[in-house]
Amino acid sequence: MADRYCGTGRRKKSIARVALVPGNGTITINGRSLDEYFGLETLKYIVRQPLALTGTESKYDVICKVTGGGYTGQAGAIRHGISRALLAVDEEAFKADLKAEGFLTRDPRMKERKKPGLKKARRAPQFSKR
Repeated sequence: MADRYCGTGRRKKSIARVALVPGNGTITINGRSLDEYFGLETLKYIVRQPLALTGTESKYDVICKVTGGGYTGQAGAIRHGISRALLAVDEEAFKADLKAEGFLTRDPRMKERKKPGLKKARRAPQFSKR
């Protein structure tokens, strides 16, 4: 199908597989609507950012499968995936704007590994002189 544009987005432990299909602007995540899936308005805003920036909010339906991580990581992964899918739609028109906003850059920040002798990555056991 030529009218289906795909993109994969990642953030932290989350991976989002996104498909853009011509439609009226509905966003479906794991078979649920955007409002049903994300409770916080900030997360809904993050997901809609690339569409709002490129002015394609009412031109494409977003169908997304997202796994892993928490809800903020998933929202970031969906944003990354939508941005990559928009490049498949029209790279010349959208790439400069999306790149300037940083939506095409994969966020490299990951959870730091736990170190031996510590309780967490940096949290040391409580110290007592006695």
